[in-house]
Formats: sequence, C-alpha cells, structure tokens
Amino acid sequence: MSNSMLLVGTRKGLFVLESGDRRDWTVRGPYCESWPMYHAVLDPESGTIYAAAASEWLGSAIWRSDDLGETWEHSSEGIGFPEGGDLHLSKVSHVMPVHGRLLVGTESAGLFESTDGGRNFSLLTTFEGQEGREAWNDPAQQPPGHLGLSAIIPHPDEQGRFWVIVQGFSLFETTDGGKTFEPRNKGLRRDWPADYEDIGFCVHKVAPAADFERMFQQNHVGMHRSDDGGKTWTEITEGLPTEFGFAAATHPHDRDTFWVIPLDPGHGPPGTQARAGSSSTKGCRARTRTSASSGTAWRSTARTSQGSTSARAPASSSQASTRARAGARSAASSPASPP
Repeated sequence: MSNSMLLVGTRKGLFVLESGDRRDWTVRGPYCESWPMYHAVLDPESGTIYAAAASEWLGSAIWRSDDLGETWEHSSEGIGFPEGGDLHLSKVSHVMPVHGRLLVGTESAGLFESTDGGRNFSLLTTFEGQEGREAWNDPAQQPPGHLGLSAIIPHPDEQGRFWVIVQGFSLFETTDGGKTFEPRNKGLRRDWPADYEDIGFCVHKVAPAADFERMFQQNHVGMHRSDDGGKTWTEITEGLPTEFGFAAATHPHDRDTFWVIPLDPGHGPPGTQARAGSSSTKGCRARTRTSASSGTAWRSTARTSQGSTSARAPASSSQASTRARAGARSAASSPASPP
C-alpha cells in the first residue's frame, strides 16, 4: 500500500505526517526553522515539498525540500513589489505547482511565478484594472490575519487555466496563464452593500470536483455549487445548521459528493460559544456535513475535538496535493498541511 503524506502548517513550523493506512500516523518536524506556515503542498510530479512561510522578524519566503522533508532551503528572491508603489508585502500566503512552474500568492494581493523550482521569482500580476483593487489592498478594510491572494486552483489538464481567490472580494479565473483574469461570482449571495456588481463576495474555499466543471464553494454567507467551472453559482445552504464556514472537500471520483464543516459566527462548531481570545469548544462534538446529492440533501458525520470519528471520509481531490503519489519513493525517503 502506498504511503499517504499530510503536511501540517503551524505557527511553529511545518510537520510531516505519514501513514500506510490513514489510521496510524508518524510525525516528523517541526521543520523550516519554526517559521510560521501559511500553506504547504507536495508536487506529485517532482516529489518536492513547497511551503509558504512568513515571519515578523525574518520576512517572507518559499521553503522547499527535494527529499520529502529531510533537508530544506528557502528563497525570497524576486518576491516583492516595486519600491515607492502602493503595495507592500506582508506575507506569502499560498504556493502551488502548476504545470512546470510554481505560483505564489501574497498579501498585498499579488501573484508571483518561478520557473526554476522556487529559487527565483518574478511578479506576474497585481490585478491592475480590476474593480475594487484599491479596497482589497487597504489595511483598513482587511480583517486580522488577512491573506490577500489566499488560494490558487490549477486546472489539471489545461495549462493556462487556473482560478485564484482574493480574500474577501472575489474568485477570478484566467485561461491565458495569468495575463488576464475574469471575476467568477455570478449567482453568489452577499448580505452587505457593495460598490461593484461583480466584486465584493467573501469567498472562503472553492473545492472543484474531479471534472473541474462541478465546483463547490463555502463563503461567508453560505454554500454554493457551480456546474460550469465557476461561471455561475447556485446556493445550496438549505439543510445546513449554519451558513458560515471555511473548510470544504470533494470526493476524488464522485462529483456529487463533498464535505463541509459548518461554523457559527464565532468560528466554533454550531451550538458552542466562543469568547474573544479563547474558545470554549474543547470536548464538544463538531459535525462534518456530507452531501452525496450535489447539496440537495445533507447528513452529518460526528467528530469529537479529541480527533475520533464515526465515519472515515475518502481522501478528497483537494488532498491530492499532499499525498505522496509514488509510494515507493515516500517509503524509501521516510525514516521508518493559519489564518
């Protein structure tokens, strides 16, 4: 059986978890000199682990390991905005291998690329000309922990096509490798006034099905489904205990099945209380909601805060980036994924 690898980013570095059965796990780390981690991914083509890290003292960088975590290097060469401009780099928030190049999202919202495996970077775009660009880069309009460009979602077959999320404002799609972008928010709900018709939607998570035409989205005010690659959306919140949440994952083969973890506005499981600076969810039961009918019906999968589960969900397509595809390589290299 091939090994599974889970990359866990924390405020104190990156941990690598490995398992042969996804029940018992070994833990290695922390790595990357205990830098705070915002995102980590395993490139299935090269076997390289990439991690986006940002430290208040040391700055921002992309860490990389070519031997599944045994040794590490980092680089920030070329990651930065022109001096004297209106954009300032506070963190690198996302990293994603995309058909032979490495894309990096930052805050302020910018997209950088590397064509040499994460050693050198160049600025691809800051979304000049998009409506709302000044607002989403305004610190006064950003919540604590703002990530800027918080996600990059590559199409597995079409090299020039991928989606990005600018946190709090929009999902965008490009079909020309990042030269131009179009907002993809038609049909989404928002419960606040907005200055623009197509911009101003608080997108939290987009999880594509295996065909990348069916997509599911968790945002600030509900769950939504798209059947045309994000061009239009239909709300499917009915049946969930709350409309708020962050996490969502799709089945790797069944386009109708996906999972979501609803949260209350205090960011805890529904039915619990949260206090500023602390959480009272310890020991409570949070429930993952599962739909096997594209969101027309829901059932709950109980989970406890201690980590036990009454149902074990199959690995989602979003987890493919953190699984070692080549089991033999992983086993040979092994010593025995904040806002």
